[in-house]
Amino acid sequence: MASLSYDLTLAGLSVGSAAALTGIGLIVTYRATGVLNFAHGAIAMVCAYVLRQFTAEWHWPLPLAAAVTLLVIAPAVGLLLERAVFRPLAVRGGAQAQTLVASIGVFILLVGAAALLWGPGARADAPRLLSADPWVQLATAVALAVAVGAVTRWTRFGSALRAVVDNRRLAVLSGIDADRVAAAGWAFGSFTAGLTGVLLAPYVRLDPYGMPLLVMEVLAVAVAAGMRSLPVAVLVALGLGVAQSQLTRLHPPGWQEQLLQTAGANLFVIALLVAALILPGIGSQDALPRTATARVPTPPGAWIVATVLFLIPLGFAGSDLTTSVQVPALAVILLSLVIVTGRGGQISLGQAAYAGLGALFTALLTAGRFPGLPELPHLPALAVAVLLVAPLGLLTGWPAISRRGLALALATFAVGVGVSRFVFAQPYATSGLTLDRPAGFTGDRAYYVLELALLTGALLLVTALRRGRTGRALAAMRDHEEGAAAAGVRVPALKLAAFVTGAALAALGGGMLAMGQRAFDAGAYDPVRGLLWFAAVLVLGSDSVLGALAAAALLVGLDAGTRGGVAAALIGLLAILIGRFPGGPYEALRKATRHFHRTPRLTPRGTHLRDTLHPEAVRGPVPAPQGREPRDGERAVPPAAPHPRHPGGEAPTLAAHHITLAYDGFTALDDLSLTVPRGRVTAVIGPNGAGKSTLFHCLAGTLRPRSGSITLGGRDITTLPPHARTRLGLARTFQQLAVFPSLTIEENILIGTEQTRPHRSRARTSQPLRLLSLEPLATHPATALPTGALRRTELARALAGTPHTLLLDEPAAGLDTAEVTALATLLRALAADGTAILVVEHDLDLVADLADTVHVMTAGRIVATGPPDHVLATP
Repeated sequence: MASLSYDLTLAGLSVGSAAALTGIGLIVTYRATGVLNFAHGAIAMVCAYVLRQFTAEWHWPLPLAAAVTLLVIAPAVGLLLERAVFRPLAVRGGAQAQTLVASIGVFILLVGAAALLWGPGARADAPRLLSADPWVQLATAVALAVAVGAVTRWTRFGSALRAVVDNRRLAVLSGIDADRVAAAGWAFGSFTAGLTGVLLAPYVRLDPYGMPLLVMEVLAVAVAAGMRSLPVAVLVALGLGVAQSQLTRLHPPGWQEQLLQTAGANLFVIALLVAALILPGIGSQDALPRTATARVPTPPGAWIVATVLFLIPLGFAGSDLTTSVQVPALAVILLSLVIVTGRGGQISLGQAAYAGLGALFTALLTAGRFPGLPELPHLPALAVAVLLVAPLGLLTGWPAISRRGLALALATFAVGVGVSRFVFAQPYATSGLTLDRPAGFTGDRAYYVLELALLTGALLLVTALRRGRTGRALAAMRDHEEGAAAAGVRVPALKLAAFVTGAALAALGGGMLAMGQRAFDAGAYDPVRGLLWFAAVLVLGSDSVLGALAAAALLVGLDAGTRGGVAAALIGLLAILIGRFPGGPYEALRKATRHFHRTPRLTPRGTHLRDTLHPEAVRGPVPAPQGREPRDGERAVPPAAPHPRHPGGEAPTLAAHHITLAYDGFTALDDLSLTVPRGRVTAVIGPNGAGKSTLFHCLAGTLRPRSGSITLGGRDITTLPPHARTRLGLARTFQQLAVFPSLTIEENILIGTEQTRPHRSRARTSQPLRLLSLEPLATHPATALPTGALRRTELARALAGTPHTLLLDEPAAGLDTAEVTALATLLRALAADGTAILVVEHDLDLVADLADTVHVMTAGRIVATGPPDHVLATP
């Protein structure tokens, strides 16, 4: 028994060593560049194939082949990716979302290219670089970790690396070459990926799809280490490897043995689920690049062309028609991503899991093998499968409430991998399972007609969710989540609704796809497919219904008409373009054809004459303060209309009572109390870091104090989320503009009325539009407008809900003198009408002119309070 334990421990150390190498490479790349490299597994696979090509096909000596592969080709791949893909993103200040999409694009491109070059089949003749002795592999992993730790701790390059990790911009200002550091990080990360691939290849399937996914499962090692600690990553990897081996010794009776064997074989998947769903997430930025989700106008006649193209297969016969049957089903699956990703702005890498569950449940129901339910005909079985899968959308929807960016990407990917491993790969669920088509639709042509009918229903559903009140709320959540919550949108409930609806549509498409193929094929719903579908929808227009239809036709048509891998390679290449062209292929096409459409330009003298004769054509008319006639170039501002009183009658008082909040040992608010009385303007001033913004966020509901309470008219609202406070009559604006660029100015304001006062909501937008002189811009998209117009739009949206308390975070930022004067006049009128106003502002002239009471904050405390003429005159 002792010998068995020892042998199993050695085997576990071998697996853990390979996992440790993956974790080291991921962490070094992330620390040097801020990129979670989803393509790590694909690079490992490519390097394994290259080493096999050198040795098995070209008969190079193994030492020479290994040296060229690991010391030349692998680092060169990393340097190429850094220079061609990720450096342009860093130069443009690309967010995590763009780097995530680009890394997924690299993954898909490499997988597709490997399938094209070496074929999709598995290879069993990969060379063995190191001996099978686990101690050798363990020593390699430990030595590599020690070397990296020594370099980062005791060398000049390590100091530069730590500086870039802490603050890249500050490091550049200090004279550090951040590009060189990033290039070194990518080169080393690719080296470790290549080393992992060549070490794993002799023991696992060497194919374009299996190895990349296997390596991606080991993401758990890096995430558990917080993407920072190399010793933790190595220990977690070795511990999981040994535990996975030791579990094979256990043989409990009955069904418990099968469950234990499944868990043991997928221990890294379980760790990935725990790391992604339970441990603190990495990354907190928005999930998707805004440019990829902005509204794209539909070309004239596009729907007619799409309809004709989808009707053409009715004239096909034989294999062409059989292949065409897959297109409507895949289009329905991709439409689910339009709802979740395109309209809701939530990243979803596990949509293939819901499609597969829809197919599996349909097959089980038609076979009478679903527990607790009788055997059903095909169409009722498909409907019931959709109803069963829809609530499972909470598996990814619930983490989306509190996770964003990379954390949400990991969570959705982990769910997809978990479903694939624990459901689709298990014989108890799929063995002996067959599936046919509904009665009366067994032929390809008849079934294609049925699919078109179901696709039409899905199109109507998605179109309805892209319009009206729900569509505007989804767009607002996508464009600016905090701004949507401040406008009264129930963001958590809306996220759940988007994921549940997306899961239902994916299940419908998955069931259609399985019936079309007359079988449940687990490989059709592999997690790699989910990545491919996500990238295809994103690059072809994530908020475009036509984009989803085009992506379905492209994916099916290319793989059917050419060698396998062409579709993946093309989609991967388009996804990489997000690095060069953040707007995706549309922007690339516009730039490529720009020289064919030259616009006549004025000469410098012509520009001067135009500016002299028509200054408003350049910057627009500026508002004239009330009380005098407008001068040249200004527009008259109507007298401030009385602000409609809140339906609750007397405005309740907002107050903070002894609130305290600390960040990582730093006390931002220290036993602070504050009252915002109705009918008065209260201002908070102080130096940077005084805690003003923290106080503002606590009052607005985006932060919760550690102790103390916040009341509104005697009601404790300390734990209420922002949207609930908005519905109670507490409105706010943001220091950084929080407008929704994919909506028009009128729709931005409409969000504020229909979420808080849904009855006659559109009629209520006219007064804020008129009050803030936005009527001429009502139908303009909230993009490419002057800062003043956008500030007025945000304030108009806040006023549209008829709030009794208004919180303004630096409302004068970006405004010129005339606009600041007009703003002060409006705010005084609102206060005179009974509105309670709190202003956090750096413009002391505005504070002196506007405020009734001024609070001065320093180090989280209020150190002075009183009228502005007294407080501002005090040193």
